[in-house]
Amino acid sequence: MSSSSARSRGCTRARPLLAACALLVSLADPSEGQLRLTQQDALRLAFPEPALIERHTAFLDDEDIAVARDLAGPGVELASRVITYYTGVRDGEPLGAAYFDSHVVRTLHEVLMIVVSPDDHIDRIEVLRFDEPPEYLVPDDWIAQLEGRALDDDLSLKGAVVNMTGATLTSGAIVAAGRRALAVHTVIRPFDRGNE
Repeated sequence: MSSSSARSRGCTRARPLLAACALLVSLADPSEGQLRLTQQDALRLAFPEPALIERHTAFLDDEDIAVARDLAGPGVELASRVITYYTGVRDGEPLGAAYFDSHVVRTLHEVLMIVVSPDDHIDRIEVLRFDEPPEYLVPDDWIAQLEGRALDDDLSLKGAVVNMTGATLTSGAIVAAGRRALAVHTVIRPFDRGNE
């Protein structure tokens, strides 16, 4: 697969706003339990107005699955052939593609939004839902070390990613989700002309 040409990263950062929104969500509706952010709110943080957000569905064949699994690496599961993702576009220029990843950390689920930039790097990761006990949740500062990373050997707890003591399983699950999103992104190539 040929890599697409590097484009400038268009997504703006909104970590302080995210923290405030997550707090408001948790205070507004305590019955939601571990919900931190809705999908719609996460997408709008990744692709602020006036960006246009579009939903897409990709169907992977056997060859696509094999390539994505190979790219993701050992121990990273890729079960679904149907991939739903969202693109953000402003003034005709792509800002990124957002993938939502639901997985089990220990025995309970976590839902992440992983935004991949047009130059095939992780632009941001947001935790939308975390059902494990709060002490296993990694802080935003830990997640920030994944931003700007590409799908290579450094994107690993054995590479350049520092493990989180006391939240090892969460750390591994987030790194695996990042690798999975980048692998699928490479196969789908959402920003190639005629592929949206």
